[in-house]
Amino acid sequence: MSLTAQQQDDTRRELRENFEKAGVSVSQVAEDLGTSETYIEQLLRLEPRRYEDTWILKNYLCEKVREAGDIPTPFTALGGDYHVIWFLDPTYIDGGRIF
Repeated sequence: MSLTAQQQDDTRRELRENFEKAGVSVSQVAEDLGTSETYIEQLLRLEPRRYEDTWILKNYLCEKVREAGDIPTPFTALGGDYHVIWFLDPTYIDGGRIF
């Protein structure tokens, strides 16, 4: 399943807004998620190796924003329950680590 060009632009903006609200560094995100800084930057540009990786980043950033006492910017295209989206592996997403 693909996002439209507008949905991709919106999702990149939403990821960046939440990244800024979270107050974390790219290196901290990479360490916490078990991946490289380069790959986190790829995800922020919506260039994932796996669709699930974007959802892991989304969940991580939303959690960090809430921990910082703020409200996450809502995601317009990455919405709903990923457990019921047929092409996603919810077990991988629930693990919260990128391999």
